[in-house]
Amino acid sequence: MPPSSAPLPLLLPAALRPRRVLVVGGGYSGNRFAAALSAQAVPVITTHRRPADANAPLTWLPFDSEAGIVPGRTDLEGFSHVLTTVPPGRDGRDPVLDLLGPLLRSLPLQWLGVLSTTGVYGDTAGAWVDETAPLQPSLERSRARVASEAGWRALGLPLQIFRLPAIYGPGRSPFASLRSGRSRLIHKPGQVFSRIHVDDIVGALLHNLALPAEQRPPVLNVSDNRPCPSSETLGYAAHLIGHPLPPVASYDAIADTMSPMARSFWSENRRVGNLLLCQKLEYRLRYPSYREGYRACLQEENGTPEPD
Repeated sequence: MPPSSAPLPLLLPAALRPRRVLVVGGGYSGNRFAAALSAQAVPVITTHRRPADANAPLTWLPFDSEAGIVPGRTDLEGFSHVLTTVPPGRDGRDPVLDLLGPLLRSLPLQWLGVLSTTGVYGDTAGAWVDETAPLQPSLERSRARVASEAGWRALGLPLQIFRLPAIYGPGRSPFASLRSGRSRLIHKPGQVFSRIHVDDIVGALLHNLALPAEQRPPVLNVSDNRPCPSSETLGYAAHLIGHPLPPVASYDAIADTMSPMARSFWSENRRVGNLLLCQKLEYRLRYPSYREGYRACLQEENGTPEPD
């Protein structure tokens, strides 16, 4: 699904407009961010492992850590801002940190953004976490994120780490799985999930770029206002498209049939707080809950414009 043509509400002030931006990882969130910058006439380049679509409007650099294809010093000249969206690999190492970190350290960067995960907080049995909560990751991939965050800090660059919960948006909504019969309505007592619409990730990034450097917090949770059970969100999605829900299933009864990755998501239970972002930094969420977000997803997936 291509990035939305709907304008984001925040325009970067001229004095803080990046000179040139590199987005490492031209995936779902990275491409959405790059498109938002491009719409404001900010020069932006994304990285890809293989040649980009010839019709893609954005320019790109090749970056494939497994094949050893890495941008060189001359490729990175002139960048003032960098965002990396690439997670650690299966070996637990952050390929961007390992392969590009030394080069980035030699550049006169004004901002380095790293997308991380709220999984670094571990399981809190549904309790709220904010940026001051201890890091107690229980999953291997979250422990790798903690190590990655520490490695980026050690470079001494003007770093901001953005910790994200479950990401959704157009093309990553429940509607297709409901229609195809792949959805599962799972009940696990007390279980909640936090989430964030991709355009609020983009909005939070732009909001921070519009702040003076000294006002940008080093770590920031980016989450909406309504952690809730997945059964609640699936029920609302079914209501929006007039589709029946699948039969409810107890988590304990079906856990053995789930993939290891799916079970890992259900093994942790926490509510992610956003007071630093939304109160202290005064960012206004475009989609405060899944309700507004799902309606926007459905409109974009159906090709209808989102109302102002």
